[in-house]
Amino acid sequence: MVFSEKLLSIAKEAEKELADIYGDIEKVSLENTAKVLSSFKNHRVSDSMFQGTTGYGYDDVGREALEKIYAEVFGGEDALVRHSIANGTHAITIALFGLLRPGDIMLSVTNRPYDTLCSVVGINGANGDGSLADFGVKYDQVDFKDGKIDFDGIEEKIKEYGDKIKVVFIQRSKGYLNRPTLSVQKIGEICDFVHKRCSAYVVVDNCYGEFTETCEPCAVGADIAVGSLIKNPGGGIAECGGYIVGTKKAVELVSYRLTCAGTGGEVGATLGQNRNMFKGFFLAPHVVAQAVKTAHFAAYVFERLGFDVYPKYYEKRYDIIQTVNFGAPDGLIKFCQGIQGASPVDSFVTPEPWAMPGYDDEVIMAAGTFTQGSSIELSADGPMRPPYTAFFQGSLTYESGKIAVLSAAEHILSK
Repeated sequence: MVFSEKLLSIAKEAEKELADIYGDIEKVSLENTAKVLSSFKNHRVSDSMFQGTTGYGYDDVGREALEKIYAEVFGGEDALVRHSIANGTHAITIALFGLLRPGDIMLSVTNRPYDTLCSVVGINGANGDGSLADFGVKYDQVDFKDGKIDFDGIEEKIKEYGDKIKVVFIQRSKGYLNRPTLSVQKIGEICDFVHKRCSAYVVVDNCYGEFTETCEPCAVGADIAVGSLIKNPGGGIAECGGYIVGTKKAVELVSYRLTCAGTGGEVGATLGQNRNMFKGFFLAPHVVAQAVKTAHFAAYVFERLGFDVYPKYYEKRYDIIQTVNFGAPDGLIKFCQGIQGASPVDSFVTPEPWAMPGYDDEVIMAAGTFTQGSSIELSADGPMRPPYTAFFQGSLTYESGKIAVLSAAEHILSK
C-alpha cells in the first residue's frame, strides 16, 4: 500500500512519541502472560484435554480445567467457559436470567446498556418477546454525572428500592456511548459501595476490557464478570464462545440457566473446541497488547489530522476501543471503508450502513476478520447517528493495525 508523505511523517512522529507508552503496554502483557502460564501449569494442562467430548459431555477434563483457569486468572471462585455461548450479549443474558426473578430490580449504574442488551432487558417494557420485563423484572438506571459514576444517585436508588435490587449492572466499556471506560479500580469502588449498602449481585459486562490491566473485576469484588471469546480472551484463535466468572454461588445459579436446574455446569460437550479456547486464552495477553498499541497509534494519527478522538493518544486505556468523531455521516462511512480495504479477508468489499438486527439505528461495520464478528481482530463500526462516531478496535498484530489506520486516513484525505 502507498501512503502520502504527510501520513508517513505523522506515523513516524507517533511511534517516537508513543515509545514509552508501548513499553508500559508490553509490561502489562508480560505480567498477564506470566499469570496465564502459571495457571496452565497449576492445572496441569495436557494434550489429552484438547480432545473434547460429545453428547452430554460428562467428565470433560479439558472443559473443567479451562474453567478453573479462567476463574483463577480472572480472580473468581468458579467459571463457565463454553463454545455454545453465541456472543457477549448472550453471555450477559444467561447471567441476568440466572440471577433475577419476577419482582426483582436490575439497576444499571453506567447509563443505558449496549444497544443489543436493551431488547434483552426490555427497556421499553414488556412486549411479549421473552425479555426480562416480560418475566416481571423491573429496570432502572443511574446515568454518569459530569462524566463520572454518580455514587449519590446510586445511593438514592438503593434507599428507594432496598433489597428489591437483585442485580447492579456495570458496563465496563463505553459501548456506543461517548463516555469513559471504567478501570478495574473504579469497578472495585462501585462493588465496595454497593455491597456495603445492599445484598445485590454486582454483574460486570467485561467485554473489550480483559487483559488491558493486570487484574479483572472479580478480583476487586464483582460477583459476576462476563465476556465473549471472540473478543479479548479468545486471543483471535477461539472461533466462538463466551465466559462467565464469579463467586461460586452466583456461577452456580447462572449455570442453571445455561443448561437446567440441577444439572448446571456439569454437562456440555466441547466438540473439539477445547484446543482453540486454551490456545486463544494463552495468546490473549499478547494479542490484546497489539490491539491497545494500535488504538494509541490511531488516536495520535487522527488527532494530528484534526479529528476529535477519545481517549487521547497519551491517556491510559481500560479497553481496546478507540473512538473518532466525524460529525457527519460521510466521514464515518469513509473511515470504515478504509479499514475494510486494509483487512486480510474481504478487502474488496465496500461497507455500507444497514439495519442490523438488535440496533435502533442503521450501523456501518468494517470487519474483514477470519472469525465472523471477532472484535479482537481488526474492525470498525458505528451507528448512523450524531456525532457519527467510529468505534475502532482490535488488531491481531500491531503491524497490520498500523497499516489499517493509515489506510483509513488515506481514504478520508484522498476523497
